[in-house]
Amino acid sequence: MDGKDRVNRREFMAQAGFCTAAMTAATGSANAQDAPPKPAELLPTVQVGKYAVTRLVTGYNPVGGYSHATSNLSTHMREWFTVDRTVEFLRHSEAQGINTFQFDPTDKVEKVLEALWKTDSKLRFICLTTESFGGLSAARILELKPIALSHHGGVTDSLFRSGQAEKVHDFVKKAHDMGVMAGVSAHNPDNVKRMADEGWENDFFMTCFHNLTRTREEMEKEFGAIPVGEPFVESDPPRMAAVIRQVDKPCLAFKILAAGRRCDSQGAVDAAFRWAFENIKKTDAVIVGMFPQYQDEVALNAEFTRKHGQV
Repeated sequence: MDGKDRVNRREFMAQAGFCTAAMTAATGSANAQDAPPKPAELLPTVQVGKYAVTRLVTGYNPVGGYSHATSNLSTHMREWFTVDRTVEFLRHSEAQGINTFQFDPTDKVEKVLEALWKTDSKLRFICLTTESFGGLSAARILELKPIALSHHGGVTDSLFRSGQAEKVHDFVKKAHDMGVMAGVSAHNPDNVKRMADEGWENDFFMTCFHNLTRTREEMEKEFGAIPVGEPFVESDPPRMAAVIRQVDKPCLAFKILAAGRRCDSQGAVDAAFRWAFENIKKTDAVIVGMFPQYQDEVALNAEFTRKHGQV
């Protein structure tokens, strides 16, 4: 990073309204039961079923230790996000104007939600899961108070590939039978288009900007080579965004930052948020995982959403 970039970064952080209270919350040094800083105005919202959901939804992957980069980074994220730090992180997210958290059903998340319920938090929750509910019972899943269940994207694409799309459709019907909204996540835009064309009853889609579920054979056919690790391809976001604009239902776009690959500077992050909001519908939102150990990514991303996500 050159001197000019450092100056611009400091100027941006100042404009984003950094403060001691926010940084304390982000780094986990405050007590989880302390009152949050004065809440910011709610971010712009979109309608998902009967709920107003902010156009920036807090994602789960860093909390669960899914960096989509290296095993060391994944372990570091998972260990840094203790239960107490995760509670503080979510309270800080809410204080920055975010009203929804997308999570996977894990032991850590159960403890986090139980702690949140003891506070004045009004956060809403979207549970990303499969028919097995992560080993939990349907009754226990409902005790976690999700407004929606969404079928896991990697599993969705695998079932579609193996000719078992009906299992995903059954999940949608099961979620509705349980009295909550139903979503379907997918990495492959063709699968999203198929569900929309067939008139599935899901309330929304979760749509990955990068198709990470290509098989080795598919990658070799498409690229003429097999990359090391997951295929984050520059041409993928336009393909998914085109499908997002075609479907009528709300879409929650994720991996808009390519799992950190578009985060070399705040200018790059700003550009990624701008591109995402310019290329999805006004009725759509984004899900972004955040790791605030080194800087207040929550406050920064909230500002990008206010800047580019007005409806």
